[in-house]
Amino acid sequence: MSEADEFVRVARRAGEAAAGLAPLPRAAKDAALHRIADALVAAAPEIVEANAADVARARENGTSEYMIDRLSLSEGRIAAIADAVRKVAALPDPVGESVRGSVLPNGLELRQVRVPLGVVGMIYEGRPNVTVDAAALCLKSGNAALLRGSSSAHDSNTALVRVMQRALAETEVPADAVQLVPGTSRESVKHLMRARGLVDVLIPRGGASLINSVVEESMVPVIETGVGNCAVYVDAAADVDMAVEILLNAKTQRPSVCNAAETFLVHADVADAFVPRALGALRKAGVTVHGDDRIRSYAGGDGVVEATEDDWHAEYLSLDIAARVVDSLDDAVAHIREYGSGHTEAIVTTSQPAAKRFVALVDSAAVMVNASTRFTDGEEFGFGAEIGISTQKLHARGPMGLPELTSTKYVVTGEGHLRG
Repeated sequence: MSEADEFVRVARRAGEAAAGLAPLPRAAKDAALHRIADALVAAAPEIVEANAADVARARENGTSEYMIDRLSLSEGRIAAIADAVRKVAALPDPVGESVRGSVLPNGLELRQVRVPLGVVGMIYEGRPNVTVDAAALCLKSGNAALLRGSSSAHDSNTALVRVMQRALAETEVPADAVQLVPGTSRESVKHLMRARGLVDVLIPRGGASLINSVVEESMVPVIETGVGNCAVYVDAAADVDMAVEILLNAKTQRPSVCNAAETFLVHADVADAFVPRALGALRKAGVTVHGDDRIRSYAGGDGVVEATEDDWHAEYLSLDIAARVVDSLDDAVAHIREYGSGHTEAIVTTSQPAAKRFVALVDSAAVMVNASTRFTDGEEFGFGAEIGISTQKLHARGPMGLPELTSTKYVVTGEGHLRG
């Protein structure tokens, strides 16, 4: 059987599983998630052994230690993944929730209720924990998960899915509700992107090149997630102490994630007070600043790299940040509109009018007022978990929790009503 034929077979089984999963009550789904969590812990040695093969190949290929750390699994990490599955089980079930309802003037009862999306395809890079996270969130929201992880984590992902399917076989949830896309070639990714009619929605998670490729090439509806060129704007009315602390947290608390700050903009009226302190604090934290001429003038030409056009577009995911002095709040907004990715922006200000104007003008999934960009996160928002952070405007925007993994349908109840 060809890889294309094998993909169609797997996708159809996922569709059948989704149909069987959709009507199951919360108790059945939660029991399945707890069974998966227990099975992961019990099979930790098997999973670690498979992961060791991936890690060995990564080292042979010269992969950076940072990426190897993201790839690596230990029994402790598997226990943490299992705990995350249990937390998903504890979340409210969105399926069947009434979004709105009314009785129409003609007596018809109208309800809009949440329903699963169906088959959710995931394309993601070398983090095997995403395999379990995505599967758990899909199952809880009544969806089948069709997963295509990085080839660098193929052995790990295969082991994880095998363990989850064994666990599901002992529950009411169909085992085919969690499956890997067959194959490790680039063609296997294309099979998933072309599977319109077999896959209901596709969610890419990873770097800009992966996400752009999926958005541009997919025939399946895509929820765009993740790329974060996030900016912190220090307003003329900013508390300088607060601004320095927020900027440091946004950049350095975890620089490799999509909600880390990649740019800071500072109003000219507060630049003399803020920029020298910010540069000193960033330098102490090991951050390289890529600044415009006005930023560089505060460093005496030393310690600040000259910013290029590419720097304003950059999602560094490292201890680097671009910096610019602006003459007004509107100039800051114009910079964000031109270069930002629509993820998260922050303003630091004591002025309520400035905060309101910034919030009104900035067109991003999340806008922070006197808070770090690092708070754009499903768990931090109280959603319990997320499958990604959507930077698009249709269907879902911002951290995508369980409700965002559902669609809706209208249920209309009458008593022999006929339209005249």
